[in-house]
Amino acid sequence: MKIFKTWITAAVLFGGLLLTACTNDDNPSGSSAGSVEEQLRKMTLREKVGQMFYVRPEALDTTIHWSSFEELSPYKLQQINDCMAGVVKNYPIGGMILYAWNIEDENQLSSFISQIRALNGSPLLCIDEEGGRVSRLANHPNFNLPKYESMESIGETGNPANAYECANTIGTYLTRYGFDIDFAPVADVNTNPDNVVIGKRAFSSYPAVAAPMVTSYLQGLKDAGITGCIKHFPGHGDTTADTHYGYAKSMKTWDEMMDCEMVTFRAGIAWGCQLIMTAHIATPNVTGTDEPATMSPVILKDKLRGELGYRNIIVTDAISMGAITKQYTNAEAAVGCIKAGADIVLDPRNLVEAFDAVIAAVNDGTLSEARINQSVRRILTLKQQIRNRTK
Repeated sequence: MKIFKTWITAAVLFGGLLLTACTNDDNPSGSSAGSVEEQLRKMTLREKVGQMFYVRPEALDTTIHWSSFEELSPYKLQQINDCMAGVVKNYPIGGMILYAWNIEDENQLSSFISQIRALNGSPLLCIDEEGGRVSRLANHPNFNLPKYESMESIGETGNPANAYECANTIGTYLTRYGFDIDFAPVADVNTNPDNVVIGKRAFSSYPAVAAPMVTSYLQGLKDAGITGCIKHFPGHGDTTADTHYGYAKSMKTWDEMMDCEMVTFRAGIAWGCQLIMTAHIATPNVTGTDEPATMSPVILKDKLRGELGYRNIIVTDAISMGAITKQYTNAEAAVGCIKAGADIVLDPRNLVEAFDAVIAAVNDGTLSEARINQSVRRILTLKQQIRNRTK
């Protein structure tokens, strides 16, 4: 009964929210668009391709070789070393994502971010700070920050204002520390009780409850000066396997997704979200194949861009995850994601290999430079918006 009442309350709020939360001011004006075009014309191919890679710090240190996420923590890579500085001269990056083991305390984080800002490519700073169990800073022992039980617990209140408060609090401290992008909120609808990767990270198993929570969360981040990212398109909530470690799938049809998963993503798009992160799940009853959504032109071009009308940045989930690495090389994954329609390739295990593959793909005609320009134009527009708000 409690959940039913929550659903009704949220459904009523949701109708009004879609009418009031859209943030048209995120769209570039004519003058800013002209500035982006001028910048794009001056860039070399390598500079353009570099903007499409957002990496973890370890990707710039070519002395580090790893095969599982658990191997990264002991390195405690928390500053830019000589190897990283050398690599980034030839392999510029558009952004960097930090994990808990890259962070020691406030002083170290401030110093590290200053070093990252100075790297070739003028990278943006990103983090996964959802609230709940995925919170790199709030769950860090050396940071005294507000903690939230889970997004599920916020969803159960039926009040989107609580999602706003959570995100605004998170966004306020992320801005203070110097971040630009929070890869949150989770927009998945947690419909499968056996789901091991989403679970309480989602606001609800009811799309009408989750949708206004998602848009309120985005607004909370924005009002604090942080760009949010809804994830994991086209919906990781009806799976049982974890894409961090291997193949996962949803057997839903597109019509079924439109009635459930797409309710939250369409709400985020209507609000004006600047980033949507893909899932590595297969959707055979939508695409007719077992390829991950991250590398599917049906999912990214036909559905997300075409049917849903999304015009902003598509960022992949980390391509270092098992669902990708167990099927594809770094080179295949990077090129495949871009061919499918992704703008940002997140966290290749081997940046040099992935970067070189994209350059080669342009040179041999597999990818056109016009296709690269499409993505870089979106990325430069976002960067300009972020830099303008921090002046």
